[in-house]
Amino acid sequence: MEFSHSDAELIEQPIGYWAWAAYKAVVTRTRGALAEKGTTQPQWWILAQVARADHVKTRGEVTDTHSGYLDVGGAGMAEEIDATIAHGWITEDAGERLSLTATGKGFFGEVAALQRELWAERHAGVSDEDYLTTLKVLQRFIHNTGGHAWHH
Repeated sequence: MEFSHSDAELIEQPIGYWAWAAYKAVVTRTRGALAEKGTTQPQWWILAQVARADHVKTRGEVTDTHSGYLDVGGAGMAEEIDATIAHGWITEDAGERLSLTATGKGFFGEVAALQRELWAERHAGVSDEDYLTTLKVLQRFIHNTGGHAWHH
């Protein structure tokens, strides 16, 4: 690929713009691919959280874990959990415990494969070392500006 500027020019580029542009490109691509499968990114998070859990997750636990992701919020997560139930991918018992249905297990496997493909697509030409450095630099920018980010 060809970079937008020379190294000397890139060093003077604003991180805010490039972080935003990367966010927009990645999230737009991910959400578009998930929409083709009939789901949303928050619904994927819910399915993954329930499918990969080492214990049965409650609605509250799933909401608490993901409500800060990409500004979805608690109300947004509640709607997305309700949608995954309506799709027949998960069930909820009287104790608000969430479980995958047989349909949900199959759909989760299909979408997990898609997520692996998207990961490979995003990481093409990017070494693990470069990726690690990028994440550490972004976290440092967040820290240096008094921001807060959390993932898992």
